[in-house]
Amino acid sequence: MCRRAGCPATVACVVHHFDFETVPHIRCGDGDAAELASIARARGITRAFIVTDRALLDSGVLAPALASFAQGGVDAVVWPDVLADPPEASVLAATDAAREAKADGVIGLGGGSSLDTAKLVALLAASSASSAPQQLSDLYGIGLARGPRLPLIQVPTTSGTGSEVTPIAIVTTTSGEKKGVVSPLLFADVALLDATLTLGLPARTTAMTGIDAMVHAIEAFTSRRHKNIVSDTLARRGLRLLSANIRRVLHDGSDLDARRAMLQGSMLAGMAFTNAPVGAVHALAYPLGGLFHVPHGLSNALVLAPVLAFNCAGAAPLYASLAADLYDGDRRACASDSADAFVSAIETLVRDMPFERRLRDVGVGEADLPRLAGDAMKVERLLVNNPRDVGYDDALAIYRSVL
Repeated sequence: MCRRAGCPATVACVVHHFDFETVPHIRCGDGDAAELASIARARGITRAFIVTDRALLDSGVLAPALASFAQGGVDAVVWPDVLADPPEASVLAATDAAREAKADGVIGLGGGSSLDTAKLVALLAASSASSAPQQLSDLYGIGLARGPRLPLIQVPTTSGTGSEVTPIAIVTTTSGEKKGVVSPLLFADVALLDATLTLGLPARTTAMTGIDAMVHAIEAFTSRRHKNIVSDTLARRGLRLLSANIRRVLHDGSDLDARRAMLQGSMLAGMAFTNAPVGAVHALAYPLGGLFHVPHGLSNALVLAPVLAFNCAGAAPLYASLAADLYDGDRRACASDSADAFVSAIETLVRDMPFERRLRDVGVGEADLPRLAGDAMKVERLLVNNPRDVGYDDALAIYRSVL
């Protein structure tokens, strides 16, 4: 018997009422980035503003996509100055550049920071020409953004954030806090998934973004608010794809089948957590990114296992259910379908990844923990989704356990 929409104590839960939103058009195909100009033109874009980062541009990975604009008769201005965990100043600089370029459409090409920046540029550049322009600082929160918005196409080059299918953009404020703009206006018009763009990802980046996507799936499935049959289905399928392929793709980064599975798993997890939002893992990860500039996927990975262990008191049946999906086709790390087995399997997976395992490894000291715990408590929009209430002392203990 389902007692409430979140249904933390039962697995077989049917919610009587829910809304589900996602992007209107998803296109998936190896090499389809070379068709980007025609996709843009079909959306009425004649002067595209392409948001990406310098390293990705210099790598040559984007060459086929960029060449398509010259060949397809669409003017394109490339803005390659995206910064990780985009600071407000970076987002505003990109917006100014788009306005100066007289862009009539925005294309995000890259990881989550590029895609998040592109969302806000599409919104703010259009707003700046209106009679009542919006300020970025006024948008933090849920549903505060207004139209119009420029046409937006999102093309991920990592398999982690799922930002191509979410209505969320995360910004780092001048005080070091990570704040979110959440609005249906930020849904892309088209999400284009081309697995060939992910072939060159280094192992460390692959691991960090892959764990990030797995966290999205796990937290969506256990979300206390808005959990529903559609988000559950997407979360479970996404987790299967990600968990079955992350070790495979780390072993052979040129394995296109595994890359494609990771990219699609990330997308499914993104669709899931858009509607059944994430919880304490992300809330405790945000201060690590904002204050210590730890990459988002790594921030999640550092606190993942202790948060799951803490949550067992409120989510054990759900974790036990996910244990059956965690290693679809490879059950080595999951001996039985139980919550303990699930948490243990995740702990083992994180331990096997090629990145740091302790907070001290990323520059965090004992004296920093109270500030981290205090900042985590400010991320109320995520903490309310967690299957178990998290207080300051709980957050402090979790950080301390991985120091």
